[in-house]
Amino acid sequence: MATVKKLISLDESLARELETVAKALHKSQKEVIENALDFYFDYTDGVVADKISAQIEAGEMKVHNSEDVYKELGIEL
Repeated sequence: MATVKKLISLDESLARELETVAKALHKSQKEVIENALDFYFDYTDGVVADKISAQIEAGEMKVHNSEDVYKELGIEL
């Protein structure tokens, strides 16, 4: 996987905590941040899925049958 550089600014207390946690786990700060973001994104996937489910149940979002969508788009399986 390609690596992309990002420049971020952190609150000083958060930066100190990051340094402390990285040292305690014997990991780089990069690894700690990557693990934290992976965990957060997994969590938010669930939050988004719950929101979409609630919108479907409330009738705010319509779900289409895949066969109808394929037919409308002219896709044959």
